[in-house]
Amino acid sequence: MSEEQRQNARKILRARAMLVLDGAEPMPARTVDISLGGVSVTAEYKANAGQTGQVMFEMLVDGKPTVLNCRVKVAHCIFSGNGFRVGCMFQGVLSPQANAAITRYMK
Repeated sequence: MSEEQRQNARKILRARAMLVLDGAEPMPARTVDISLGGVSVTAEYKANAGQTGQVMFEMLVDGKPTVLNCRVKVAHCIFSGNGFRVGCMFQGVLSPQANAAITRYMK
């Protein structure tokens, strides 16, 4: 039985995204959910745990579209239906804009 690894509450977020892993081509993705610690996306191709890169996505915050670009590390990747579900942990310190946007969205 698998045990939940996230330490922060998550909230559903459905939006187009782009996952750009270091040394790889940009990969179109879709967000699944988000927390203050990371974001889960679905993608067409497999990512390896431990890979680092960027994830870019847009979210509505207070009714306004906000584009976020966050540094991430792949925590896990599993086959899910017709693609892969990639769990990404935010790396380093989020920008003040990203931190504020995610915090507001989570409320």
